[in-house]
Amino acid sequence: MPHFQVRIHEEELDGEVEPKLVLALTDALGGVYGEHLRSLAVVELFGVPRQRWGVGGESGGPNAPVVSLHLREAALRLPGVEDVPARLIRSLTDAVVTVFGEAVRRHVTVHIVGVPAGRSGVGGVIDPPPAGSGTITPWPTSS
Repeated sequence: MPHFQVRIHEEELDGEVEPKLVLALTDALGGVYGEHLRSLAVVELFGVPRQRWGVGGESGGPNAPVVSLHLREAALRLPGVEDVPARLIRSLTDAVVTVFGEAVRRHVTVHIVGVPAGRSGVGGVIDPPPAGSGTITPWPTSS
């Protein structure tokens, strides 16, 4: 299950930005992997007060969103999908820019965290399920 964690200045979250950012990131993921993955995307937004955020040794600096995407490691090497990490980084950065404007682009950081098979679970069951378990996974698990 693709899981986003976004850290951003608390002051940027105004009640209108949140649904736009959730939608933009979900759309970006769907643009790389296909629409079937949209329903699985989880997005968490964490606001950090500006005075508790520093860039270049200076607190209270520019809006500098940090987007972390956690997903199965195998999803970074899918057959027929070239250069997945670079595509994700470009697409997710563009998604943030559509919400906050072009001035934020140079400050957006994207981390892609590939979780190895057998190191995550959903509903108390290891994800992906062991081969031969009869359980069907909702998206590709092998390269």
